[in-house]
Amino acid sequence: MKKIMLLLAVLLLTSTVVFAAGGGDNKAPAGTTVIRWSYWGGETRIRPLQQALDIFNGDNPGVIVSGEPAPGTGEHFQKFSVQFAGGNAVDIMQQGGYFSSMIGVKDDGASCPDLANLLLPLDDYVKSGVLDTKNIDAAALKGGTRDGKLWAIPVAMNMPAILYNKSLLTRIGAPLPKVSMTWAEFETWLRDVKAKMPANQYPMTDNSATQNGSVFFGYWTGQNNTPQYIGNYETKLTAAAAQQYFELWKKWRDAGWVPPASVSADYAETNPSTSAMIAGRTAAVQVWSNSITDYQGATRDELDLIELPNAAVSNGLWGQMSQMMSISKNTKNPATAVKFLNFYINDARVWKLLGTSYGMPVTPAGRAALPDDVNTKKQAAYLDIAGKHASTPNPNMPSDTEWNSGLFLIAQNVAYGRRTPAQGGQDVMDLINRLLTAAKAAAK
Repeated sequence: MKKIMLLLAVLLLTSTVVFAAGGGDNKAPAGTTVIRWSYWGGETRIRPLQQALDIFNGDNPGVIVSGEPAPGTGEHFQKFSVQFAGGNAVDIMQQGGYFSSMIGVKDDGASCPDLANLLLPLDDYVKSGVLDTKNIDAAALKGGTRDGKLWAIPVAMNMPAILYNKSLLTRIGAPLPKVSMTWAEFETWLRDVKAKMPANQYPMTDNSATQNGSVFFGYWTGQNNTPQYIGNYETKLTAAAAQQYFELWKKWRDAGWVPPASVSADYAETNPSTSAMIAGRTAAVQVWSNSITDYQGATRDELDLIELPNAAVSNGLWGQMSQMMSISKNTKNPATAVKFLNFYINDARVWKLLGTSYGMPVTPAGRAALPDDVNTKKQAAYLDIAGKHASTPNPNMPSDTEWNSGLFLIAQNVAYGRRTPAQGGQDVMDLINRLLTAAKAAAK
């Protein structure tokens, strides 16, 4: 009952829009176009967003964009659902990293036909130039695309990356890596680094057999054109392809380019305090690009970011989205709503206000406007390159937690030699088929 009363109170407060410039009667001046924007967050988010609204409203006489913040994601999406059903939905709504939080919408990352019932596709506005996407990272555009249509523009993101210890490589006289390398170039770099390292150090963490190893596995299978999950309870992965993945890591392990299983097992690789790289055992580790701040805070050595191998060739990377902006299907002023969306994404003044509160902006201009912090600048420089080398993200595996833990166990068994790469490949397929069969049965 308390939750229902809270929702009713929120709806009552937001049904009458209070404007920054509308007089004491809380009504917009005659002839004013009013755009309502719903998002969630506390005071630290509301304040800079209101400042951004003030800039847009000042630049566009006759238009007022009014923010309607909700205290949390659940209240935000439920409010939109109730308002939409009642014919009083906002014009612009904030999404999370996916669309699945919207009530009545199922999004598996590959297809999401229900979006057409609620949101306005943005493609025609891109074609007309009202929405300028030429400077938006390809990874961001693909993150907001489902079924071949652009439904949202992410405002920020981070991406898979390899974090390396630049100071360590310099101390031992090893070559620094290029930001973009093919698999052959990456292996040459691993070999050359190993040649300079003492016996107890290794060029790369074994990211095949760590608790977050599904990220590297998902990258490899995707860029190999055998994605582990494509939606609709289907996979393109084969046992032979999974075997090749384990053989790759076995090759690196046998060459001493990654640690033996007995060393890797000492490091969970879930954060800097459990990282073999921070402990000085390895020179590089696969992370998310925004992790550089936490890892850099754990060492005096200088760290930097490069792409996963072959990203520039295969466009195999993807963006992990942080908030997306969509337009309600029933907006009465779609062009004006899209104009604000264009401002919010592309105007550097917005990002001088927001900083990295949402994550890294999806345009180079937005990233250039961020505070002059060395780790922020390194993330920005990385996304300037990696943001172009991305494809539409593959959907998460059903029962994602069980998938991660199952893959971890299989990879460890292969690393310790308890299972051959061929057996590990078949174990992966057995796990995937079991998860997909269970998910399909549960959906009936």
